[in-house]
Amino acid sequence: MTIAPAHQDGERGQTAWSDAQLLYALEEVVEKELNRHLGIAKEWMPHEYVPWSDGRNFDGVMGGEPWAPEQSKVTDIGRTALVVNLLTEDNLPSYHHEIATLFGRDGAWGTWVHRWTAEEGRHGIVMRDYLLTSRAVDPVQLERFRMAHMSEGFESDNNHSMLHSVAYVAFQELATRISHRNTGRHSGDPVCDRMLARIATDENLHMLFYRNLLAAAFEMAPDQTMGAVRDVVVNFRMPGHGMPGFERAAARMAIGGIYNLRIHHDDVIQPVLRFLKVMEIGGLGPAGLRAQEELGLFMGGLDDQARKFDERLAAREARKAARQG
Repeated sequence: MTIAPAHQDGERGQTAWSDAQLLYALEEVVEKELNRHLGIAKEWMPHEYVPWSDGRNFDGVMGGEPWAPEQSKVTDIGRTALVVNLLTEDNLPSYHHEIATLFGRDGAWGTWVHRWTAEEGRHGIVMRDYLLTSRAVDPVQLERFRMAHMSEGFESDNNHSMLHSVAYVAFQELATRISHRNTGRHSGDPVCDRMLARIATDENLHMLFYRNLLAAAFEMAPDQTMGAVRDVVVNFRMPGHGMPGFERAAARMAIGGIYNLRIHHDDVIQPVLRFLKVMEIGGLGPAGLRAQEELGLFMGGLDDQARKFDERLAAREARKAARQG
């Protein structure tokens, strides 16, 4: 199947594609990646990852025991990250609306949109069941945060362009996988670690879907795709940036080794760029070459920022060790 691009863009030296044309042209790739995903994705049951025997009534209408921090088996940084990660998952209705509007509800695109939503729904289910059953976090604060966060709604930074949206989720799904995996490792609770490892496996499969779709977009529209990747990488924000107290929580997660500039550079952005050989792509027009150069300069600056963060973190740990000594 082939479809002609929309029009010749003289400034870029390449033909430009509309969103509708790219959606149609990528349909076969979406179908192929969807079939690959369905062939390797394993069914799993959220209830199997929850320690139900640890559960007991809370205070309120059930007359149980109120929550207290000492009841939690997870570390302080684990509690912070778990709340952020779950609140991010809670906004699934808004995410579904965004991608369904951009990608459509028909054909392979629609099948993927609904399948992705169903799989993501399991993540919120199992995380909330675990947190409440194990008394890992304050349930009242969690619910108040959920209400505040969802009442604000969500609007993607990239909803103006399906190509920008595909580029964003290729990085964001990997970032979410890393955040979940590191949260589990730093949680101090093997049950939590196992649950989040299961979720991270799903997120990795989602990343592969979008990353491979982005690779196909580079073959069809290299200039436009390069520009979209540049824009997304330079302006990247996690989807939970609007939740209550996000900046403070993100700072704690950075210091605690859950997600920081070094992790963002080394474990999220670089692996995707390296796989796609973004800095080696040739045959670009003026706009594509400019975007490629700007992306390279930004990555160099990001690495410098990450190095400075590493130095500050090392100095902080040294001061902490000296006080304890």
